[in-house]
Amino acid sequence: MTRCFLVAVALLGASLAARYHARARPGQSNDGDDRSFAARGVTLMMDGDLDGAIGVFQQVQRKHPQSPVGFVLEADAIWWKIYYYSADLIDPDVFDVATMKVTPYDARFDDVDEVAIFKAEARIRARQDLARSYLYAGFAHALRARLEGLRDRDLATAWAGKRMRAALLRALAHDPSLTDAYLGIGIYNYFVDTLSPIVKLLSLFINLPRGSRTEGLEQLQLCAEKGELAGAEARFYLAKDYSRSHEREYEKSQRLFQELQQEFPHNALWPMLIGTLDFRLGNPQRGEEIYRQVYERTAGKSSDVDVAVHRAASRALGRLQPEQKFP
Repeated sequence: MTRCFLVAVALLGASLAARYHARARPGQSNDGDDRSFAARGVTLMMDGDLDGAIGVFQQVQRKHPQSPVGFVLEADAIWWKIYYYSADLIDPDVFDVATMKVTPYDARFDDVDEVAIFKAEARIRARQDLARSYLYAGFAHALRARLEGLRDRDLATAWAGKRMRAALLRALAHDPSLTDAYLGIGIYNYFVDTLSPIVKLLSLFINLPRGSRTEGLEQLQLCAEKGELAGAEARFYLAKDYSRSHEREYEKSQRLFQELQQEFPHNALWPMLIGTLDFRLGNPQRGEEIYRQVYERTAGKSSDVDVAVHRAASRALGRLQPEQKFP
């Protein structure tokens, strides 16, 4: 079944690529075509096929090398590689905090994200499609903020977040319909309003604009419902925020992860997080059952996602049943 699925994905990618290249003229950037084709890569990314997603994004880069969209989305997929490689996938209150400070993917992330910023800023200087150029610049700064946030570096996150916020607000000023911008703005508003008091005091030295926890949740909800490229990631962050100690909305969080599981059924992360929330909801037996299902499902798999989730499931089961071995 897995082999058939991979073959089907490869054939679909080849077919999409052929149609995409047939539509676009050499050297001519059609942002609508770029986004339509790149959306297929976003689907693969959220479904756990990060290498397949990167392949799609790199096709966009080769066809339109001056456009930032293929680069910023590749940086997004590499961020997910870093996340799976290093993040805590068990505790819902901290499952975005990394357990290590360096990964093999860092250098590639830095390179691709910087290229995305450079190309977006070049288009801004040329006053070319200003709304989306600011949007892609904001996306790239947002990824930097997300990486710093993953490593629990609050002030570095705040610096990157400040740049992201400025770019995304400019994007919305030029085109208020760019709902994808609310992913970054929503994360910013929630993050800044829930900083520890000490970090809030330190943030005064960089003139960090104030945030709003409730507004941030509303903006993430808007992006989750109407986002073009960022809707699924907005659901991920919204679910994550609902699971935090500030909210304790565990049922809402679990429902969002269940929606992600339904839409992206090949990604083992979603049931893993659903099982974790069962423990918070007072259903430990169900949570352990899901952990075992995830553990068995990912055993022997080699993708970045399956290896990471299998490791997390093994660690979780080992805590619950220390007398058993879960390799």
